[in-house]
Amino acid sequence: MTAKIFHNDDTVTAPVITIDGPTASGKGTISRLLAERLGWEILDSGALYRLLGLKALQQNLPLDDEPALAQLALELDIRFSGSDTDEEIQVFLDNTNVSDEIRTEKSGAAASKVAALPQVRAALLDKQRAFRQPPGLIADGRDMGTVVFPDAQVKIFLTASAQERAKRRYNQLIEKGVSVRLSDLFEEIAERDKRDSNRSAAPLIAAEDAVELDTSEITAEQAALRILELYQNSINP
Repeated sequence: MTAKIFHNDDTVTAPVITIDGPTASGKGTISRLLAERLGWEILDSGALYRLLGLKALQQNLPLDDEPALAQLALELDIRFSGSDTDEEIQVFLDNTNVSDEIRTEKSGAAASKVAALPQVRAALLDKQRAFRQPPGLIADGRDMGTVVFPDAQVKIFLTASAQERAKRRYNQLIEKGVSVRLSDLFEEIAERDKRDSNRSAAPLIAAEDAVELDTSEITAEQAALRILELYQNSINP
């Protein structure tokens, strides 16, 4: 499939597909499948907040020190890499691969706290938008379609029951050799959903023009094919 480049006020802008949704709704896997199929760049915006949370924990920086966290966000040295054979995008902080570290529940909880701070979100906004490069971008997060890329050509909002998402996260962690209780994960996911949906800065909501896709009973491949179909229809109406 060939990506289409759009012209707006003589500025070449790469197309964007946004994939928003709560924890463990399938955003990362589906985004990677789409990026592979289209040959586009990928932005795991949640990883940015996890990186910031990890860096703050490393520096013993309080997770409610908004000015200091915003400054730290501006200074983050980050890099994403991956290939068709990678199950997950590899994430680097200060040239160190921290892909496993940022996917722990501790980093996830820290990410959710720092992501609720308006100054932090503002500091990371330009960094996220800089990922928009030809031939196109798959942007995975919670406010990609509402705040970061409101002009995205296709906007998707993934949903799945909290029970199903807890089960997915449980299986992921067990496969990595992490001991965890399913009931604890369910409680953590429910609490994070509440925090993400009720925060004042960029709450987790579907964009008005987003297509909602429930992944509870479909595979990531099936979801990706549906989104590709929506994109094809948007460029060939």
